[in-house]
Amino acid sequence: MSSQEIGSVALEVDASGLKCPLPILRAKKALAQIQSGEVLKVITTDTHALTDFQAFATQTGNLLLKQEEAGETLVHYLQRR
Repeated sequence: MSSQEIGSVALEVDASGLKCPLPILRAKKALAQIQSGEVLKVITTDTHALTDFQAFATQTGNLLLKQEEAGETLVHYLQRR
């Protein structure tokens, strides 16, 4: 994960309380709504989301810019390919 600055977020998805695979499915749907190069912010509480989003980014070719923990919440920043 790079420590680069995250630009403006084009879309935010709150997937708090949802278990795998729902946060990934919500992210996939949201990525389809934004343009190439734009950033999606996804908020999750599922403990598996950290590795799920890493695998999702690898499989889809979207760039996982950053993941950060805030208490029980994980925030993921994906840049659409």
